[in-house]
Amino acid sequence: MDQDRRIGAGGASAGGQPRSSNLPGLGSPVVAEAHLPPAGFEHGTDADMIERRVRTAAPLATPSPGPGASSTLRREVMYCLRTGGPASPDQIAHVVGASRTGVLQQLRTLETAGLVSRSLSRHGVGRPRHVYDLTPAAQELFPANYGALAQSFLAAIRQIGGDELIRSVFEARRELLKARIGKRLADRLPPGSTLWDRTREVASYQDETGYLGRATMDEDGAIRLSEHNCAISGVSGPYPIACDEEMQLFGEVLGANVTRECHIASGGRSCTYRIEPTKE
Repeated sequence: MDQDRRIGAGGASAGGQPRSSNLPGLGSPVVAEAHLPPAGFEHGTDADMIERRVRTAAPLATPSPGPGASSTLRREVMYCLRTGGPASPDQIAHVVGASRTGVLQQLRTLETAGLVSRSLSRHGVGRPRHVYDLTPAAQELFPANYGALAQSFLAAIRQIGGDELIRSVFEARRELLKARIGKRLADRLPPGSTLWDRTREVASYQDETGYLGRATMDEDGAIRLSEHNCAISGVSGPYPIACDEEMQLFGEVLGANVTRECHIASGGRSCTYRIEPTKE
């Protein structure tokens, strides 16, 4: 087995060595894909995400006075701007009960991260003052309830057309995803690419869309595609057809036999699929 088949893109550590992983009950894979969370997907509490976003943009100017203190103040500053609109450092400091210096430090950090913008505002005579406001990018860090929205849409669809229309909707979604992933495979992989290479690329796509996708290969050559997060958990429970369509999707885009070995909706730690060549 050559190195290209054993090590996927991003599967090496900082020192250049592949990272191995053992998944309970799934044997001992030779090498597991090692991915960092993609830019388009973040998980954790809103405070966690704000802290992670600003940390990648610029380090804090001074150490935090205590565990979590800066991230907490940062979150309060953002919530103040979200609920009250554009404000000066003095106004924000008054609302959150912090010093102007501390608030200004957090505003500058948030501005560097692209989450806050600054402009000049004139009020009568005297020098104009700086006011701060959230940028559109900051909206991503506030709570959203897309799962409930999706469930309400599906409930309305079922009310209109019953389970048959629900099935048609999920089948149409599968066809859209198949076209999208199929184009990605065609763009990124050469003709005649191996099943392992195709599985790695599908896992990478799933990782980018929030599923924490991983591809692994055991010593005996067995290939598995695992998702350690269910990005549609609000839907997959009441509508198990979503999971069935996913398994069929993988079989079609990979041109392989797919068997589910583990299922998050059934209490598992992951949705894991065994990928095998089709029998001629």
